[in-house]
Amino acid sequence: MASASAFLALMKRYCIDYVNVGDQSVTGDLMIEDYVLQMGEYEVVGRDGAYWDATARQMKQYPGLLLTVHEIATCGDRLMMRFTEHGRHAKSGVPCAWGGISMYRWDGARLTHCSVEQDYWSRKRQIDAGRADAVDHPATAPFTGQGYPPDAAAEQSAREWLEAGGIGTDHAVLCDDEWLPGHERMRVIDQHSIAIHDLFSVGHRVAFHATIEGIIAADFPAGEAGARGELHVAGILHVDQGRIAHGRVIRNRMNLRQSAG
Repeated sequence: MASASAFLALMKRYCIDYVNVGDQSVTGDLMIEDYVLQMGEYEVVGRDGAYWDATARQMKQYPGLLLTVHEIATCGDRLMMRFTEHGRHAKSGVPCAWGGISMYRWDGARLTHCSVEQDYWSRKRQIDAGRADAVDHPATAPFTGQGYPPDAAAEQSAREWLEAGGIGTDHAVLCDDEWLPGHERMRVIDQHSIAIHDLFSVGHRVAFHATIEGIIAADFPAGEAGARGELHVAGILHVDQGRIAHGRVIRNRMNLRQSAG
């Protein structure tokens, strides 16, 4: 897939020349003017306005910001990526690392849309504690892989797993910072329904972006237990013969805390 290799080359520039160098001047080469970013309940439209300002604030708040790619895959038209951002919090001086999962669209030359969730809950925990989490191991050669076609059967298996409430209940799939030693599973919300905003596959891997509606769990330390809540989630699932073999999910716990107030 020629388009797959070109998409990976674009993302290499995005991760290295843009984020890791901290050079916003390259965004014109990477994104269309009407670029859209969706995270949680927020939608940012326009590369040179609100998106530029938000990115500039992030880079100022976390000088030396870097992005490490753990998993990346494309079918040519779409691309999924699991990553960690890490840097030093300027105000406190504390280093921190937080995970994220993003899903991209492009027009064959530049990015047009990104849906993403990042684990700002873990970032705040590290800043409050004064010490950083470990960074998960990087992908060995993230930008040199080949593309794989979509798999409709894998997508259906993932959709059924999501609708059955697999997030936070299936121990084959790790959420947020659960992969770290000593971090137990946090029960956040009891799912009543899920709205799947985006879902696509690259071979046996399925990426999704969704909103869970349900009841805030008693285990969640910043919510009103028993109150209704919405939890924004993104994930990558690996499907093997119709079952979810393993995967990673990022739950926007920070946004749930804010909305639960």
